[in-house]
Amino acid sequence: MTSVPRIVVLSAPSGGGKTTIAKALRERYPGQFGFSVSATTRKPRAGERDGVDYRFWKPTQFRDGVNQGQFLEHAQYGGELYGTLRSDVEKILESGRHVLLDIEVNGAAQVRKLDQNALTVFILPSDPRVLVQRLVGRGSESREEIRQRLERAIEEISEATLFHRWIRNDGLDQAVQAVLKASDQPVRFVRDPKDLPWMKQYLVDLENERHRL
Repeated sequence: MTSVPRIVVLSAPSGGGKTTIAKALRERYPGQFGFSVSATTRKPRAGERDGVDYRFWKPTQFRDGVNQGQFLEHAQYGGELYGTLRSDVEKILESGRHVLLDIEVNGAAQVRKLDQNALTVFILPSDPRVLVQRLVGRGSESREEIRQRLERAIEEISEATLFHRWIRNDGLDQAVQAVLKASDQPVRFVRDPKDLPWMKQYLVDLENERHRL
């Protein structure tokens, strides 16, 4: 690794693919990336393992952790609490690796405020219909819950201008390489001239998709 170890935040609306990208990065480049497993109060989905996918905590345990200053960032999302433990982040940085955080936009804002060396990356598939299809395809939520997810996605995308990089997740290998490259470059805002018009249209299209459900 050529750069100083830093926090690399991956954020995306539900269905954006940030978790898949984070998993691929740590599997392909274990010497460069360590992953901080978030704590959450939500119940495990099918196939999820405690301590691997998330640390599944009770609400009282989570609130105690917040009061004791155990979290680098924490936020409420979909009625549940999520947070990143300071001890995990410090351990990975001390090992000389970047810390991958798979968190939502409120958590990203907290990290950005605390650490100017942190890189924040916002991830979206180019076509909003893909986002909708992924949510529907999970089969774990009702139509009304999916509408709520999309409403939240519109709010999150509206905050994407605060992120250093925007990555279009249309292919896993390409997205992984984009994050890998950005992680070892100076932290700065990078935009393609076509990005802002694309993002504005994305919001319009996603709102239309939400109304179709």
